[in-house]
Amino acid sequence: MAPRSTRANAATQRSSKAISAKRATQRTKTEAGRRRTRQASSELDESALSEDVSDGGGAYEEEGPVESEDDASLHSDALDDDDAAGVASKGRKRKAAVQSPAKAKRRSPKKGSPRKRRKAEESDDDEDDVVLQEGQEIVGVVVKAPKTGRVPPGQISQNTLDFLSQLKNPECNDREWFKLHEPIYRLAEKEWKDFIEVFTDLLVEADPQIPHLPPKDVSHRIYRDVRFSNDKTPYKTALSASFSRSGRKGLFAHYHIAVRPDGGSLFAAGAWQPGRNELATIRSNIQRSSARLRKLIAAPDFVKYFGEAARHPEGLRRNIFGHEDELKTAPKGVDKTHKDIDLLKCRSFAVVHYFTDAEVLSPTWKDELHRIVKIARPFVHCLNDMMTLPDAGDSEDEEEDDENSAEQADSEVNGD
Repeated sequence: MAPRSTRANAATQRSSKAISAKRATQRTKTEAGRRRTRQASSELDESALSEDVSDGGGAYEEEGPVESEDDASLHSDALDDDDAAGVASKGRKRKAAVQSPAKAKRRSPKKGSPRKRRKAEESDDDEDDVVLQEGQEIVGVVVKAPKTGRVPPGQISQNTLDFLSQLKNPECNDREWFKLHEPIYRLAEKEWKDFIEVFTDLLVEADPQIPHLPPKDVSHRIYRDVRFSNDKTPYKTALSASFSRSGRKGLFAHYHIAVRPDGGSLFAAGAWQPGRNELATIRSNIQRSSARLRKLIAAPDFVKYFGEAARHPEGLRRNIFGHEDELKTAPKGVDKTHKDIDLLKCRSFAVVHYFTDAEVLSPTWKDELHRIVKIARPFVHCLNDMMTLPDAGDSEDEEEDDENSAEQADSEVNGD
């Protein structure tokens, strides 16, 4: 029987041989895997070279620098939105590795397709865009905004008057026609808001009581409210804006400007159909003392622009008189023989001055409006006081009260 130590040595030798065999097997597998990898890489290189030879006429080129992803994104191919071109560009990345630097420099970028250029040109014209709501469609040809005849901010162009003239035609004043001509309207609207922006600076300088608001807060919509009207014409035929101590709306007296073709453009000032309480307060103050109001509406400059401070013989509008809502008889509770019955019959206290189209198109029209605002300002302030200040009651000395009102009117007219 063999000694115990001999059996132990034999076991150790068998274990060492098994480990060595296992390691040899692993090395064999690793080398086989590396050979397969090199073979696959070689086949890929041969495939790429054969593709390059077929594209380049069979010439073998030196290996050049590989484009990075950032460089590839600036290539004209990468700027194309076509999915097919994007897929093809991935296949060309490998081919770029075997191109020479000289040839890469000689390659000129591709020009954008005509479709892309047309799309870019159309996107530049913001005012030509027509946005349709869900379910809407256009039947006809959309008319683009004119490229000529445009004016700088603070002026009104002939293009705007022409568009408003078309709206005066019943055949054009409908939603279908307006939708087809909306690019022209958007240009006119922008021109009008630019004018209001410039005019507001002049208005606030002439009357500091008027707040400086953006054009969108003082301009009126061109869409008519036809809910309670027998006239269902959808669009107004003028562009307009109103200004007062409380903005476009409110109980205070307003300044109002409007652009309407064929001599219909105007400047107006005053209170149009004030509320029941405000009208009662005005009439109460007139009964107490009318001297201030009469002095203002009879001032020479005021008469020059708004007419004589007396009723027109034929009942036409002149100064604050002749409005359609004027009462035919004395107000309730007022003696028809009252010395100020002509003022007390008024339902609106407003004056209007009209402009020709030539005056509106003039670059100095905003300056003329500025001049008229200064003339109308004392009248507007007087109405604001008469609407908001309650009647102080019967004066002990009415003649003295009238004299003080006249002196205040003189101070306002002279700008003191």
